[in-house]
This record gives sequence, C-alpha cells and structure tokens, in this order.
Amino acid sequence: MKSERERALWAQFDALQLGSGFTWDDIHRPQILVEDVFGDSHPGSVHLNQLTEQVKYGVYQAGGVPCMYHTTDVCDGCAQGHDGMNMILASREAICDMVEVHASAVPWDGMVLSSSCDKSVPAHLKAMARMNIPAVFLPGGSMRPGPYQTTSLVAGEISLKQRRGEATEREILDYKLTGCPSAGACTFLGTASTMQCMAEALGMALPGSALAPATMRDILDFARNTGFAVMNLAKKGITPDRIMTRKAFENAIIVHSAIGGSTNATLHLPAIARELGISLEPELFDAINHRIPHLGNLNPSGRHLTESFWFAGGVPYVELLLKDYLHLDVLTVTGKTLGENLEDLQKNGFFTRYLGYLANYNLTRDEVIFPVEKARETGSIAILRGNIAEEGSVIKYSACVKEMLRHKGPARVFDSEEDAHQAVVDGRINPGEIMVIRYEGPRGSGMPELLMTTEAIVCDERLNGTVALVTDGRFSGATRGAAIGHVSPEAARGGPIAFIEDGDIIEYDVEARTLNVVGILGKELPADQIAAIFTERKKRGVVPRPARRGLFKRYTENASSAMEGGTY
Repeated sequence: MKSERERALWAQFDALQLGSGFTWDDIHRPQILVEDVFGDSHPGSVHLNQLTEQVKYGVYQAGGVPCMYHTTDVCDGCAQGHDGMNMILASREAICDMVEVHASAVPWDGMVLSSSCDKSVPAHLKAMARMNIPAVFLPGGSMRPGPYQTTSLVAGEISLKQRRGEATEREILDYKLTGCPSAGACTFLGTASTMQCMAEALGMALPGSALAPATMRDILDFARNTGFAVMNLAKKGITPDRIMTRKAFENAIIVHSAIGGSTNATLHLPAIARELGISLEPELFDAINHRIPHLGNLNPSGRHLTESFWFAGGVPYVELLLKDYLHLDVLTVTGKTLGENLEDLQKNGFFTRYLGYLANYNLTRDEVIFPVEKARETGSIAILRGNIAEEGSVIKYSACVKEMLRHKGPARVFDSEEDAHQAVVDGRINPGEIMVIRYEGPRGSGMPELLMTTEAIVCDERLNGTVALVTDGRFSGATRGAAIGHVSPEAARGGPIAFIEDGDIIEYDVEARTLNVVGILGKELPADQIAAIFTERKKRGVVPRPARRGLFKRYTENASSAMEGGTY
C-alpha cells in the first residue's frame, strides 16, 4: 500500500492520524480520500455529505479507512445577472487544484469524488485524471420536477416579465417557492446532468448512477457501493488512465450525441482528456454527431426531465441501444468492461425495475428514450467554421427550430452580455437580426454562460425563432434557440469576431457546418474583399480588458482556446 510505504519515512504521520481519531488498526489499512463539494451553496451540493457518509460505510466494510475532505462548489444559477458569472468556469480549475492539493499531500491508496453540477463534475474528473490513483466518481443525482413537469428554468420567462413589469407578485412568489423543490442537479439536461452522464459514459461512475433521483433510496445504494468499488480498484491497482482511454472518450461523445447533451461538454471533455495526454479535436465531436441517432427526448431539446430519463434506464439503456456503435471492451470502475456491465444490468432487472415510476406520469420508456428506428434526427451538436470562427464554434442544433438551422441576417454587435440583454428587454432587437456578443471568451471575461440573454430571446414572442446569437462566450446546457458559441479565436485574442460591425451580414448553415461574414454594412461582397476589410479593421486593435486580480487574473491571462477546453 502506498499509504503504508510512505508512512514509514516519518513517525509523526502515524501520530497525527492517531490524534485525528484513527485506531492503531486503521493505520495499517488502505486509506481512501473521500472528497465532495458539500456546502449550503445550492441544491446540487447540500445533500452530498449524506452520500459520502454512505461511501465511508462502504470503504469500512471493505476493509479500508475513509477520510473526508470538502471543497465546496458554486452554482451557475446563483451567479446569473452579475459579475459572479465570470468566475464560474475558473471555479472548475480551482476545485481541480484543491483536490490535487488534498490528494498529493497525503499518500492515498484511492479516492472517491462526489459532485452534481456544471463545473464540479468536470473538475473532479480532471483531478482523477491528473492524480491517477484508483478512483470512483459518485454523481449527486437529479432534483425533483417542478409543477407540471417544469424545471427551474421557468426563471427565464419570469425574470423577463419581471424586468418588463409584466409579472405579478404572486407569479414571482409561486415560482420561487416551487422552482427547485429538492436537492440534486436541476432536472433538465443541462451541463450538470450532462456531465454526470459523461462521468458514467467514461466508465468512472458506477453503471446507472448518473441522474438517480436525489431523494430516493437508490442513490444511497450507489453511494455505499461506490465505497466497495474504490476498494476493489485499490486492491487491483486499476487507475484512471486504464479507464479513461481514447476509446472511452469516444464512447462518452457518442452518448453525448445521443442524449442531446450540453455544448459545455465540448469544453469539459477535452480539458479532462488533456490531463491524460489525449487530444480530442473538434472534428471528433462533429464526426460522431454526423452518425449517431438522437435518442433522448429530454428538455431542452425535447420534452421530458432527467428523473424520467433515469426511470427509463438512463445512460445504460442508451448504451444498450447503441451497443453496435460503442467500444464495449473498455474497462470501467467496476473492474469489468462496459459490455459485461450491461449484461449484469440486464440480469439483475435494472432495465425494467423503474418503469412503473414512468407509469406514474403516464409515460412509457419509448417516449423518453426513442428506439433507434424512431430517432428523429442524427446527433445534437455541430462544429461550425468560417471567417468568423477559424478554429471553430459550437451549436446545439437539437434545441433549435428547423427554420433557424440556416440563416442570414444583419449583425447587432455588443461588447458585453449586459448590454445585449438590456437591448432585448428594451425591445431594441429586431426579428431576423443576428446578435453578436464578444469579449466573453475565456480570456475576455472568463467565459460566462449567456443564459439570461438566450432565455430573453426565446421568451420574447416577437424574437423567438427569428433571432440568432453568435458569441465567443458559452451557454447554459439549458439554452434553447439558434445559439452559436465558443467562437474561436475569441475577441480578446484578436479573433475576427472582434472586428464585426453593426450591419455586417452574417450567414451560418448547420448542415454545411459554416459560419461567415458574407457582407459589409448591408452589402454582400466576395470573400476576398471581406478579408481585406477585416485586415484593415484589425489595425485598430481589440478593446482592452479591465485590470484583474487573483484567480480571475490568472485564469483570464492563461486560459486556452475554448476549442481546447478553456483550461490552463
């Protein structure tokens, strides 16, 4: 054992652990770091101490000694509408770094990391890859549905009406009292839910554990069994690099494509892979989305919520339907292959056990997870390139009306989301226009999500289905509509998006995978003339960024391109 070998170098180590409540017998058993993002900050974290308590029991039962650590995460929802959103992506790096500190300062034999939400899940997966000791991820599960199968994102409509003076006090109060009815990740397929699914699809979480309802007993079983699983990995010496292989990442992208996952996965999966020396080029996402049927009828691309997705069989059922596309021989945290896990789930009744809960909602499995032969489209996201996005950009076309999969219109340019959002609220945006929001990339302002603006657009009957948005920022996993993000190179790096002007004509085509300026100040021109005009515009330079300090300064000065994961 690593913990026993290192302990022999310094007698104080034993004394310190005994002073912390270890017994002499504990000192000589495998020691497991159990770390979560528990805290009172938001529903995705407030319950995690209950789950990791079960992990501890499992580790004890399997002959190990668990040690608890916490690094609380923050919530994108609480950061909406103010500068706090600029810190959200940087928090991924901070959480990962803190786990590295905890996992490096003590010689652990294994670790369990537990989280639910947007940045903490990829942070934990990055940390597992970086530390490369036996590890299992424990997802924090799904929140209960809101009234009439709604999600917390009713906030978009309520907030727009509130700012326009169109919402009653009762409407606002009723939403606030019912929008988030329990602990767990928000119950749409946003980034939090997507990344729980990615952890499982990578083989780093127990089969079926992603998006288990946070209020049901089943999630406690997953937690206890996670304790057993990490001890099994520690005994066998199975490390994350043997599980998170390139084939495993390809599996995860296949699942992502099939369920209609958040565009933020195109940031997080490359950042995780980078820790293992694996490069996930944007073309890999695009190639997979060209051939994988879109099976998940899940909000915001579809109708149903993550709780129902789990009742219908969740990630394992999607993998079962797509077994001919997947690498079934990849190793997972069970110590078995993906193919063996699916066989075990079939034998123990997992795929039929929870269908009665769907019946409570008058739903059938096929309404939530389409059979392959009933898939309505292929894939869910596309990588667009062109003279605006030379390195690439991302659109979630599964959440976009068909009429907006190809569009040409005049640009309305903003250097911040705040100004753009206010323009929507004030009615200053016209149908057919393409809003450009820049200086919101990783180096521009930390790459905040622009959910307030995208929700304002789709909640405005005059604009919904007619206005597109192009940005070097990112989106919430809940974003709906014609929203093209991650434009790279970003404005702060001198990318072409920094030199678009009001009235320039922008055209994009999802099928052709293109995004271009095709005209200048209302007049369409040949590509070479447009290039020459942009060369002249670039001479004036980019808008300087305000002075920064601390983590925000370090992140914005060192972050990589969004197409490389926005990491440092």
